[in-house]
Amino acid sequence: MSLFQIDESKCKRDGFCVSDCPSGLIRMKNKESFPTSIEGAEEICIKCGHCVAVCPTEAITLNFLSPQDCGPMSKDFLPSEGQTSYLMRSRRSIRRYKDKPVDRSAIMDLISVASHAPSGHNSQPVNWLVIDKKNDIKDLAAIVVDWMKFTLTAQPELAAAMHFDRVIAAWEKGEDRVLRGAPTLVTAHAPSSLPPSQAACTIALTYMELYAASKGLGACWAGYYNAAANFFDPMKKALALPPGHVTFGALMIGYPRNHYHRIPTRIQPRIIWR
Repeated sequence: MSLFQIDESKCKRDGFCVSDCPSGLIRMKNKESFPTSIEGAEEICIKCGHCVAVCPTEAITLNFLSPQDCGPMSKDFLPSEGQTSYLMRSRRSIRRYKDKPVDRSAIMDLISVASHAPSGHNSQPVNWLVIDKKNDIKDLAAIVVDWMKFTLTAQPELAAAMHFDRVIAAWEKGEDRVLRGAPTLVTAHAPSSLPPSQAACTIALTYMELYAASKGLGACWAGYYNAAANFFDPMKKALALPPGHVTFGALMIGYPRNHYHRIPTRIQPRIIWR
């Protein structure tokens, strides 16, 4: 089966699909010919959809993707340079949340947008685990505290560097410094055997964090939880991820209890120019 079909009545033979294919799978014999795929293209194609997206006349249809399947691109919806800069600089890590659940439709929207994050070889390995029951999140925080108590004895230097004693003491006084009472916990997990998994999960969660800020939601990376998820057997059992999957990051998500009025400075960027 051919990788794609060309509508010759629409094709302008402009070569955009040829030049934009990241795997070099499309060719034109000359300026008068229509695009064709190289031998074996079906097996090599990473299914990125660039050729369909770049064609201005909707002349190319892949055997798994048509122009009609794709959303339109419009410059009218792009934020300005200043708006984008402001969003990225004003985003805060939110650790105090209102006692208000986040509707699952909002989380679905976050995941839908995050699914457009880039991944190596377009492998799209990211899977999602969403936990939004208050008691379940509290139970997971308790498991993290158990891991910290274990680490105090097994790896005291690590525990001291991460101030586990303070987190444990706060927990015993009724304060959750692990998952912060967040109404929703979103975990990105993927097969550990796939080289792109870690970077793909990290980038997807970053997409999610920034988009959450634009929707009036707050997010914070759940570092303690993610570490326990990878190193503590009781947490692995509680999460029950698919075989071969590990967590590569997680976000606490909820409505911010506090609002910020200034953007703190950052250290001067350390740059080596070559």
